[in-house]
Amino acid sequence: MESYEENFLKERPQGLCKMCGKCCRTAINRKYTYKELRLMAFRGDEYAKEFLKMFTPYNSVEEARNAAPDVVDKILEELDENEILREEVTFYKCKYLLDNNMCSIYEERPSICVHYPQNAWTITPPGCGYTTWLYLKQEEYKEKVRKAKEEYLELQLMKKKTTDEVVLKKISSVENKINNTIYQFAEYGANNW
Repeated sequence: MESYEENFLKERPQGLCKMCGKCCRTAINRKYTYKELRLMAFRGDEYAKEFLKMFTPYNSVEEARNAAPDVVDKILEELDENEILREEVTFYKCKYLLDNNMCSIYEERPSICVHYPQNAWTITPPGCGYTTWLYLKQEEYKEKVRKAKEEYLELQLMKKKTTDEVVLKKISSVENKINNTIYQFAEYGANNW
């Protein structure tokens, strides 16, 4: 079974990028701090090595803001809404972005770049061609989770009405599938949808 991320990447339309370079100029990593990435890379983690091969950290939020104020402000605003601590946010710039917003290693760029945006909750720069499509995908996934939760409640009622072990086993199997669906989106707030 494919993960949410794998399915998302298959569905993501090509050609929406406006080639503004803002995502390359002011990238963040929501999952790991710079210190964590360095430690992971030291221990051989391929994702961390790839990320740090491409991106170098700004010395401060203000330095990143000088590069792209609208992007930094949008990212900080969205992180505040999601209760992620600003102190843990490091902004990065791509080592290979040229002044004309083109990639100097485009043909050999790593998967982290090929797969941008990686999920429907990627924070995109203002004016990004992916923004509307990402919003629609978020709503689609939220609806999927809401339906799964409704089905789960119906299964709870069915469980109360039967003692048949075969039926209870089938209900348990479906409950596990539903829980897996919800779990895939837990880091994006699925428990509150």
